[in-house]
Amino acid sequence: MTYTPPIQRRPSRRIYVGNIPIGDGAPIAVQSMTNTETTDVAATVKQIQAIANVGADLVRVSVPTMDAAEAFRLIKEQSPIPVVADIHFDYRIALKVAEYGADCLRINPGNIGNEERIRAVVDAARDRNIPIRIGVNGGSLERELQEKYGEPTPAALVESAMRHVDILDRLNFHDFKVSVKASDVFLAVESYRLLAQQIEQPLHLGITEAGGMRSGAVKSAIGLGMLLAEGIGDTLRISLAADPVEEIKVGFDILKSLRIRSRGINFIACPSCSRQEFDVIGTVNALEQRLEDITTPMDVSIIGCVVNGPGEALISHVGLAGAKNKSGFYLNGERQKDRLDNENLVDELEKRIRDQVKRLSAEQIPVKQK
Repeated sequence: MTYTPPIQRRPSRRIYVGNIPIGDGAPIAVQSMTNTETTDVAATVKQIQAIANVGADLVRVSVPTMDAAEAFRLIKEQSPIPVVADIHFDYRIALKVAEYGADCLRINPGNIGNEERIRAVVDAARDRNIPIRIGVNGGSLERELQEKYGEPTPAALVESAMRHVDILDRLNFHDFKVSVKASDVFLAVESYRLLAQQIEQPLHLGITEAGGMRSGAVKSAIGLGMLLAEGIGDTLRISLAADPVEEIKVGFDILKSLRIRSRGINFIACPSCSRQEFDVIGTVNALEQRLEDITTPMDVSIIGCVVNGPGEALISHVGLAGAKNKSGFYLNGERQKDRLDNENLVDELEKRIRDQVKRLSAEQIPVKQK
């Protein structure tokens, strides 16, 4: 039987970003941010559709100008998923995108001017049932906090966050989520741990400016994995210097690895060695590309020899155990009579996996346990 350690989610308040529940035990939402010019409506909508196609629950769009706010209205009308408007400093932009139906405002209340301006934004959000996201970043702390602490520290990030939280509390507005991101894994992790003890609102996780595709994915997996395993986190973004589509894929891979949320195929594959009877690496890479469209959660084990192959196949929906010329094939842990020709594995496995997806969807076949 597959061992799944219990993860006790941190209790939190429930908010809604559009129709997506955040917090209070809701599925951890995966999101990304567009990197197109917001005023290029067609390009931005195309990118949103691309990340929605790979499972994104939410998308954030930067709105730096009033021209971008006008474009935001058109983007929101065409987006297949809820849209978070990212605004800095100008409260008038926040009021405009709220009018245009933003599903969430990413804005730090303390950075948009005097009390009158803050109240105007908060009232607009309250009247339209729009939540707010407070976003603190280790690279852009307030000057006085930089002077007080000398450098970004967990205490500094949390103090910055609590300044904004206190403003919303004073205005009796409680539908918000908070992030305390940093590019340093340990700084971010400890900041989230401290903040989780001080507020009841949902937490948005991220290791900001994590880096390129490989290094950023590793840093994010380590940092977010530590927090998620402790039950901390209600929504996340993987910040990569890469295509936003890749951010969504990595986000789901992290959740899938922790058995928190499953989407698509979980490939179990050996690293290959001299025992392999077919090209394991080439087979798995080809299948990952061909089967990206599958959203049904399922385990597929591709093992190059009979040492570990049968054992992994016992707890997989589809399993392959490598052997000379023809390899053993398993469905739901049961060895099938026919064997697959090693020369045509990719084509044959794709066909059989898709057939199994149809069965799983129609019959909800369970995985056979050891």
